[in-house]
Amino acid sequence: MAQEELARITASASRRVIGVGSMMGLGALVVYVALSTPEMALGWKAVLVVLGIVGLVLAQLMWQSTGHALILTEEALTDSDGTVVARLEDVAKVDRGMFAMKPSNGFLVILKEPGPRAWRPGLWWRMGRRVAVGGVTAGSQTRPVADIMIHLLHNRDNG
Repeated sequence: MAQEELARITASASRRVIGVGSMMGLGALVVYVALSTPEMALGWKAVLVVLGIVGLVLAQLMWQSTGHALILTEEALTDSDGTVVARLEDVAKVDRGMFAMKPSNGFLVILKEPGPRAWRPGLWWRMGRRVAVGGVTAGSQTRPVADIMIHLLHNRDNG
């Protein structure tokens, strides 16, 4: 039986365009500087071209990942492609405080056990016990998800 969707986080079109456009602009600018500066050493030109291409590839990855959504159910926070970001039974803490190492407009989830590394630029990442949600997402969508998760964890821990 499919779980009821409690909340959903998506990236708005304008935030996607601004985020991806910034990455593409940076990558293109670095490649342009490398190719248009004649007195630069060949090694530095190669480094800048590689960095610029990496920026362009990351922009493409961000465009693909921000096309997904995060869906919160009573069991887990999952990506719309079916990837389980964090099962609520594995969550130790949800932190959306000012000093949490979290993405813009997002929150941090601390897991009880480390999970496999994963990264969806602009949407979420998981490294060890930490899962960070946010980036090009709207705070009006991430705040309620964090609050619902905190409420579900409180109910779980206090009966």
